[in-house]
Amino acid sequence: MNSGYTAVSRCTFAAVAVLALAACAPSGVSYSKDVQPILTKNCSECHAPGKEGYVASGLDTTSYASLMKGGKFGPLVKPGDALSSSLNMLVEGRAHASIRMPHGREKLPDADIETLKVWVNEGAKNN
Repeated sequence: MNSGYTAVSRCTFAAVAVLALAACAPSGVSYSKDVQPILTKNCSECHAPGKEGYVASGLDTTSYASLMKGGKFGPLVKPGDALSSSLNMLVEGRAHASIRMPHGREKLPDADIETLKVWVNEGAKNN
């Protein structure tokens, strides 16, 4: 078998696989329809005024404005950049285990983590 043909075939296969994965990722994520329900279910129980997470961090996840304001340690969301956004680092487990969110609970489902990632990468719009 021709080694040049094999290399091209492997590259083609890899390119198709990447495109297929990209096609499966959510796009056009809506804050009100997609993101806020995730935050309400998993974050707002602690990160709302008067609650333990709010007292510790100053973070309120009950509205778009308060989420984008951030907390005592700065902004939580960096629109357009999920890689360096604290929100994504905390829910993806890329921060120290002691501050992984949701704190003391099961990790978010992969689909919810991906939704938050896409929303941030798409600019974290209030839509």
